[in-house]
Amino acid sequence: MSQTFNLCLSTDTLAADAQQLGVTIEDLHNIQIEVVATLAQIDQTDQIAQRTEQPEWQLQLDYRVTLLLESLAAQLEWPTWQPTQVGFVDYLWEQTCLECFLAGGAINSTVSINNAHEMGINLADGNKTSPYIEINANPDGRYALYQFKSYRSPATLPPTPLLQADGQTRAFINWTASHCPASNGTANAEQNSLSEQIKPVICSSTLNTAAKTYHYERSFSFLLSQIYNKEDVINDTGIDYIHPCVILSFSTTFGTTALYFAPKHASPPDFHNLEYWSVFDKQAALAK
Repeated sequence: MSQTFNLCLSTDTLAADAQQLGVTIEDLHNIQIEVVATLAQIDQTDQIAQRTEQPEWQLQLDYRVTLLLESLAAQLEWPTWQPTQVGFVDYLWEQTCLECFLAGGAINSTVSINNAHEMGINLADGNKTSPYIEINANPDGRYALYQFKSYRSPATLPPTPLLQADGQTRAFINWTASHCPASNGTANAEQNSLSEQIKPVICSSTLNTAAKTYHYERSFSFLLSQIYNKEDVINDTGIDYIHPCVILSFSTTFGTTALYFAPKHASPPDFHNLEYWSVFDKQAALAK
């Protein structure tokens, strides 16, 4: 089982976006983006002691983009997968970007989502005081993970990198083939073997042989032990809220046009606004 999100397009600048891209508003609404979140426990082996350690949680995120128009596919900036590009890079939101925001008790700060409610802070106010994590990933393999103490705070650019539980090592993601287990190594492990598996696929429609649909997929996983000590959280993932988002960047004769997708939107679009996030359904997301 998984928790599935069907993302919708922000409509604040829809008419202008359609004009710049040379399509109709309906054409933009027909862009389909699905994000599937899956929780799994994986076994970790201590290579030195040669013993199996306590299984730990990983969050797998599968992003699936479908375009119905060749003209949109031709303008979409979707870089080719490059294993040599895998690594931490800032400002990925300025291009096509696969994003996910996470909040919950495991994300350390002075005020967490849970104790904000206990202190009588309503959701709107809690949005300004709750810590959260932002994950950015570019289809070519680059990624970044950031931690915020509260709403867009600290406000420095680039944001503060997310550190692992040891307080020194930068957190990372593992790129994976869709529906395949993630590697247990570093972010650069086994990327060459995956490069052919996660390229975008173009396939003909089964309903109309003259029509084509353009499919783009990327998947990555995030070891949750990076944000808490395994001894502290054994039977819980420590995540209470989730907000998967996508920015699609298109090259047009007018320059670059960005479209913003999320399960729900603020106006103007603001992925950081916790009021529009979804409750993380741990039971639904558990891998079977």
